[in-house]
Amino acid sequence: MAEPLDFSRRKALKLIVGAPMLPLGGLATASMLSACGGSNDLAAAPAAPAAPAAPVANFSTASFTGMPAPSLANPALMATTTVGSGLAVSYADGSKKAFRLAYQPFFVTGDMVPDGKGGKVLAGGYFDINNQPIYDDSVPAKRRQFFSDSPDGTSLLKIDGAKVAGVKGNAVFAVVQFEYTTRDQKTDDAGLNTNNMYGRLPSPIAVLTLDQDPATGKLALVKYHNVDTSGANGLWITCGASLSPWNTHLSSEEYEPDTYTTSSGNKEQYAAFAQNLYGDASKFNPYLYGHLPEVTVNPDGTGTIRKHYCLGRISHELVQVMPDNRTVLMGDDATNSGLFMFVADKEKDLSAGTLYVAKVGAGFSIDPNAAGADLAWIKLGHATSDEIEAMARSLKPADVMDVKWTDPADSSYTKIFADGKPQWVKVLNDKAARFLETHRYAFLAGGSMGFTKLEGTTVNIKDKIAYSALQNIQGSMVKDPTGKNVGGWNAGSNISVDKALLAGGVMQHKLGGAQRDLDGAAINSDWVPVHTKALLVGKDIAGDALGNTGDPERVANPDNLKFSEKLRTLFIGEDSGQHVNNFLWAYNVDTGQLARLLSTPVGAEATGLHVVDDLNGWTYIMSNFQHAGDWGDIHKDVKGTLEPLVRTNYKDRFGAAVGYLTGDPAAIKL
Repeated sequence: MAEPLDFSRRKALKLIVGAPMLPLGGLATASMLSACGGSNDLAAAPAAPAAPAAPVANFSTASFTGMPAPSLANPALMATTTVGSGLAVSYADGSKKAFRLAYQPFFVTGDMVPDGKGGKVLAGGYFDINNQPIYDDSVPAKRRQFFSDSPDGTSLLKIDGAKVAGVKGNAVFAVVQFEYTTRDQKTDDAGLNTNNMYGRLPSPIAVLTLDQDPATGKLALVKYHNVDTSGANGLWITCGASLSPWNTHLSSEEYEPDTYTTSSGNKEQYAAFAQNLYGDASKFNPYLYGHLPEVTVNPDGTGTIRKHYCLGRISHELVQVMPDNRTVLMGDDATNSGLFMFVADKEKDLSAGTLYVAKVGAGFSIDPNAAGADLAWIKLGHATSDEIEAMARSLKPADVMDVKWTDPADSSYTKIFADGKPQWVKVLNDKAARFLETHRYAFLAGGSMGFTKLEGTTVNIKDKIAYSALQNIQGSMVKDPTGKNVGGWNAGSNISVDKALLAGGVMQHKLGGAQRDLDGAAINSDWVPVHTKALLVGKDIAGDALGNTGDPERVANPDNLKFSEKLRTLFIGEDSGQHVNNFLWAYNVDTGQLARLLSTPVGAEATGLHVVDDLNGWTYIMSNFQHAGDWGDIHKDVKGTLEPLVRTNYKDRFGAAVGYLTGDPAAIKL
């Protein structure tokens, strides 16, 4: 995303978790496409009656069969979640089976769902610091509680000893966070397509108790619990998420509030957030946001949250904890962003550790055929969460740094680039600057702060490779021969391409041990990124008949990433302003096969991606969508046809689906 108030967010949260796969006949025909949004009218045939799962031979390999992109030949498919893909599985005894994929929603935000106490609660509803509903009073005659149209990061897990009333099979849980809501009712009634509510409400987060049928793998929602976030000072724009190796949900706070902003729009946004959270616009403290919240699920289907303040205050997108339970690789969704790493002092405990930023060596390239560049690491400092939180509460921005927007002609200031713009900064409190003004300090320390929208991260454990999504390759990544540093490009970052690639791509990082930082100190991790190169990239096009400006047969603007060890597959969700419909893709790292698995509703974004290879024997892929009908220039030829359908499917564009995708439970036990 660009600066929060200037940008039209496209994050389509699609919790894809475990709908039965049906035996395949012929894939990729419109009659076989499955839909979500409260209706399965587009599904060709119902699932066969479930039978007890029979013993199967050991799983060997799997490959996905892609689906075509929906088109105006069938507008209904463009206005909902559409699935027409399949999975072919091979077993060790030489047998094979093919399955059709399908999508099943748990709910559309704005639905009333069970609270586990015999009552109902609003899915995706917003609450203030006292856990009281926040209301949309923009149209007095239509007063209602705000609810999100942008579900995002999701984790699926089980807890030993779980016991929740209403569960007849296995109790399993999903943690779902809601990034923002796009608009209020007055804005929508006026026909305006603006994100006037972006970042103005504290992000809710919920624990879903799901009843897993042991015979079929089907998941059914029995309880929705809104997590109390007051102890974490509320949550700011929660975006991507991951499941930690110790079974907790690692959230995010994206686009850390700029403490030194000169933008009146930003200041008004921050005041509105505080007003909605605390009932007092003056209570906003930017240093309390831009951190890493962690949610622990309890056996009764409730959840608790704590926020870690020592992993750097950056634009946290989606973090990945390595198998050592200590090393954390972090996405940083900003312009002039960096690749950050945190190494915890203790396993399974992010409350203290050491923060690093990468220095990219010579040879950086987005050409998958190029050799790529080595990575070195700069230590930014060691801290505990408690000490940085104390600083966040006691210090003002003027105590930490002095930031000027024009050259002060003073040698005590250093020129940097932040959010694509030059600034001149002077550090006043070194420790606080490292952890509370991390973007600015990392630039001063020599980190390669030249990425644009470095988003989701994930890890391939077997091959010791991590992956990072670059949603766009532009601005601070593109060499400026004029020397004016347009867009924040700086030669010192060693991140430089000759031409922008708006469609973005995915980078892969080789991981290794026995590494030292640039000061010569040992890095206590065997999972340090040591080399980076491009894995796959999109392709910009002039525009096709539908309106796409990114090649629809290739990934465009990748965002969410998750890797399946057993399927040997990298799953990629799009946050694209270049595809009329955004897609969820599967990329087999052994064969190089790329398959389109799912299409989100027009104008929506694929989010919330999470893959679980084995949950009581079943395999699930979680992915959601956000803001259906978020119209842009590429939709000008389809909006007139599709807007009525989207409004019908998703509560006048205020709703978004949370659900799941998986295979035939009688056959697939990976």
